[in-house]
Amino acid sequence: MDPLLSPQRRERAYQWALWLAFFTILYNLVEGSVATALGYAGESLALFGFGLDSFIELISGLGIVQMIWRLRRAPDSERGRPEKTALRITGTAFYLLVIGLVSTSLYHLFIGHRPETTLWGVVISSISIAIMGFLVWQKRRVGHQLNSEPLLADANCTMTCLYMSVILLISSGIYALWGWPYVDSLGTLALAFYAFREGRECFEKARREKYCAC
Repeated sequence: MDPLLSPQRRERAYQWALWLAFFTILYNLVEGSVATALGYAGESLALFGFGLDSFIELISGLGIVQMIWRLRRAPDSERGRPEKTALRITGTAFYLLVIGLVSTSLYHLFIGHRPETTLWGVVISSISIAIMGFLVWQKRRVGHQLNSEPLLADANCTMTCLYMSVILLISSGIYALWGWPYVDSLGTLALAFYAFREGRECFEKARREKYCAC
């Protein structure tokens, strides 16, 4: 905690951090609903898996809110049981997502499946890159303002979401422009890799008492 930060500015910073966390939850809810629906309709596994990842990030966001409330009361406090439980649930969900994405993408590669369209993947990923870029910027800003390692670690996790959006944009864009076979499945495998990393990091965080940088 920055000792030069006045109590009023510190409180405003924590309020902004909470607002960012709630906005992240709301955005992931909307993004997950739209992405899974359009991914299913267009038979794009990458977009569908991206939507499922958004729902898991929503669960993670609830744990972030719990973390900010804890830090607001006592910046040097240890993780509580609800926060650790949320991390383990999120990590398990990520691992299950990895199994589903890898098995389905390998099957699609084997049968040569091609999505009907990936245009919506381009649209949604472009919006997500802009939103996640803003969230990373603001979360890092408030994390540095409060000199809070847990908040900076959360910003790094949001950066991972931005990377996944870039992967979806590249794979969807290549297919939309040139119709290259297998690119949707290969993009899905790349998403599964990042989902695995996020799941592993959730369990690492749960084992640590204070924080774990992503």
